[in-house]
Amino acid sequence: MAGLSFDVLRVGKKYKLVNYGDKYEFEVERILTNGDFAVKDLHTLERYKLKETIKFGKGKDFEIRDLDS
Repeated sequence: MAGLSFDVLRVGKKYKLVNYGDKYEFEVERILTNGDFAVKDLHTLERYKLKETIKFGKGKDFEIRDLDS
C-alpha cells in the first residue's frame, strides 16, 4: 500500500485515491464514528462515504495522495 493511510486523513483536506484503476478526488467533510469518512467529490460535488470506494477490496494500485501539497 503506497501513499497515505486512512489514519492521517483530516477534515477540510483534499485527497486523490486510486483503486482498481478508478480515480477519486475528494475533500473530507466529516470523520464518522465507525472509522469511515463523509467526503465530497471535487468534480461532481457528490457526497459519499469513503469506504464505498473500497467495498470490493484494495487493488494493487491502491494509493491515497494529498492534493494540497
